[in-house]
Amino acid sequence: MEKESKKEETEIEESSKSNPLETVNTKVPEVEIHLFRQGKGPIDIFKSSLGGWEQDQLEVSDILEKYGLKSLFAFNPKSGRGVSIRFSSRNGRSLLPYKDGSVIFLDGEPKDSLIKPVSKIAIGIALMTFLIAFLFKDPPDWIKRFDIMGGTFPPWALACAVIVFTRLRKRTRDILKRYGW
Repeated sequence: MEKESKKEETEIEESSKSNPLETVNTKVPEVEIHLFRQGKGPIDIFKSSLGGWEQDQLEVSDILEKYGLKSLFAFNPKSGRGVSIRFSSRNGRSLLPYKDGSVIFLDGEPKDSLIKPVSKIAIGIALMTFLIAFLFKDPPDWIKRFDIMGGTFPPWALACAVIVFTRLRKRTRDILKRYGW
């Protein structure tokens, strides 16, 4: 009996050696990406796996999120920025297919910071308040006549109104560019 069990064990071991668990190794399609920011760089060179049903779409939303970009463009280091890389808003993948092993040059446009416009408004308000309050030791007659509920109009409120009005009209950039600022 003992001989039969040993014989069975050796048969099982031999069969497992000849036919181990078969694993299939599939290569995930990848592309090499050279990422530029506003034409400068490259800021990073990395490999990205392709996704989608046919494994030929670039994961654009992941790249945008990782590098803090709001849009991506095709890029040629010699001639500059090309067309925008369009992607699906549902899954974040590119609409155009890419081949496995391709080298892709992309140019990204960074997200707008909230600090910059807020600081511009704050500096503008402070500057306008300073000009109105300190340069006019004696306010002009039209300011004296402009009484609101029995008091004079505070200079900082006038500065806020001027800044908000210009920001709403979106003219500040155009005016500054016209005068070379």
